[in-house]
Amino acid sequence: MNKNFIPFLLLLLIIGQMNCATAEVQLPQLVSDGMVLQRNAKLKIWGWADTGENIKVKFKGKSYKAKADHEGNWSVLLSASKAGGPYEMEIAGENNSITLKNILIGDVWLCSGQSNMVHYLGVHQDRYSKEIALANYSEIRQFFVPTLAVFPGPAKNLPESSWKEANPENVLQFSVVAYFFAKKIYEKYKIPIGLINSSVGGSPIEAWISEDGLKDFDDLLKTVEQNKDTAYVYGTNRKAEAYQREMAKDMPKDKGLEEDVKWYDPDYQLKNWSQMNIPGYWEDQGVSNLDGVVWFRKDIEIPASMAGKAARVALGRIVDADQLYVNGKEVGSTGYMYPQRRYDIPEGLLKAGKNTFTIRVTNNFGKGGFVPDKPYYLAVGKDTLDLKGYWQYKVGAVYQHKPNNGPRGIAMRNQPASFYNGMIAPFINYSIKGILWYQGESNAGRPGEYLALQKALIHDWRTQFQNENLPFLYVQLPNFMEVNYLPSESSWAELREAQLQSLEAPNTAMAVAIDLGEWNDIHPDRKKPVGDRLALAAENLVYGDKSIVFSGPIFKSASVADGKVQLSFDHTGSGLISNDGEELRWFSIAGEDKQFVWAKAEIKGDQVVVWSEEVKDPKYVRYAWADNPDQVNFYNKEGLPASPFRTKEITQK
Repeated sequence: MNKNFIPFLLLLLIIGQMNCATAEVQLPQLVSDGMVLQRNAKLKIWGWADTGENIKVKFKGKSYKAKADHEGNWSVLLSASKAGGPYEMEIAGENNSITLKNILIGDVWLCSGQSNMVHYLGVHQDRYSKEIALANYSEIRQFFVPTLAVFPGPAKNLPESSWKEANPENVLQFSVVAYFFAKKIYEKYKIPIGLINSSVGGSPIEAWISEDGLKDFDDLLKTVEQNKDTAYVYGTNRKAEAYQREMAKDMPKDKGLEEDVKWYDPDYQLKNWSQMNIPGYWEDQGVSNLDGVVWFRKDIEIPASMAGKAARVALGRIVDADQLYVNGKEVGSTGYMYPQRRYDIPEGLLKAGKNTFTIRVTNNFGKGGFVPDKPYYLAVGKDTLDLKGYWQYKVGAVYQHKPNNGPRGIAMRNQPASFYNGMIAPFINYSIKGILWYQGESNAGRPGEYLALQKALIHDWRTQFQNENLPFLYVQLPNFMEVNYLPSESSWAELREAQLQSLEAPNTAMAVAIDLGEWNDIHPDRKKPVGDRLALAAENLVYGDKSIVFSGPIFKSASVADGKVQLSFDHTGSGLISNDGEELRWFSIAGEDKQFVWAKAEIKGDQVVVWSEEVKDPKYVRYAWADNPDQVNFYNKEGLPASPFRTKEITQK
């Protein structure tokens, strides 16, 4: 079956369940054991039953009544309550009753976006092992929304999931950013925190906006309407997959898997293998323009103290896909370039003395190999062996790319309104405190439209949740990709600018992360500071502690006098600093011709003065205007980095 069609089948199942005679009272997935309800707000509890069926809800000593309408929908509105719990709730129909247990009342935060919001503590447990071990917070809970793209329209319910308390086992599946946000808020206010984690890796912002919210985007609305034709979508994807299968028939076989003795078998005798250093890309080590399969082997000497024990292998990141074999047994694999490689070796596999490690790497386009500046080691407890250095390698297959002029499929995760329909719409009745948003990487190639889209998202979700002042806290994209030491254009900088300008929307705040990225990883490891900075914003904006400095310097205005530009800022805190004591970096300046050069920059009180001997009549200034302005050092004294920015044309005083 075409896997891209599965979401339509799920939707039909959900719709079918809702529209047929239910015979029993049913509840949405979110309204379940362990849920966190929003404090100090009237709460809608809803569900489905037979047409005309009488429903009774009992909660905290009060009773509420409802009757299912002609479509089987019913709802009650509970009185507002202070934080507390645990409580029980009883929902009774004419044929059945449901008792929900362990309910808390506190603050509920919707956490959404793409992979950097998805990324869970289990992926980053090497960095956060202590925090995971100490994660015993029964009043911090996450409801993880399974991925579901829906095209025809808003779904009524979510796929099966449940509320989980933060403990060392469950927290491995908690969003890293959301967990540390919740932890900081909980430890300060001692209020139960519920996290609804509805996020999908690789998703563009338009996928999270409803059809109504896209009314000002004609091209996107046209796509939404087209995708409602499920037969069209299914047929398009079926043709594309058939074409790809035909193309695959011409792909060369991998010699490493074709020979009688496979190349990962310890008994295989290496013949005509060469050496290559790991980590590194093979295009940088004398192998040019190779897309295909490359095998790497190395015999690792294991001391007796590590033999027979469970182990963990770190293989950094690999472009694009890999399989790891230890002594002929596959112990781990990853199908695409982004995840960190962390593989477990079971007890009994490692032996004292020589152990054969084999890595099969598949690269489809661009540079292939092992990403530098990442960890590569074997660990047994606290004992480690370095896996970096020279390995034997041999090419198993070479891909010769042919023009792909065939039909293209419709990628489910890229479609406008699809994730709103499947992963937001089913719970817009659920009262929430605010929104945490971390997204933008998938739109970095189209930065010009992002400001309008983010403002549309903010307005749309406030409309859908019927709260025009719903707090919206979001993360500005961190630094990423190779460092360019010349002033240059940058689509990532343009997208950060759009995010900065989104602060024009009321009741919003932005966590700057320009100092938390990694040049070689779109999923940087340092996510706790992101959650902490979002929490600072919430403390000030949402919880009313106006003494909290929650943002680094934000550009406010510029003027020119005597060939120098004076820059003023908001959120200067208790003062502006260079956080490493060196001259401010990443300021550039230009005249009328917009030919930017690096500038001198000096802090003068709450201003920064910028100049260059090469530009006598300055008109424009940029700060951290690059994909990866590495090691920025412009902060306030509270330790929060300044947001990247560029000025409009500056006029003479």
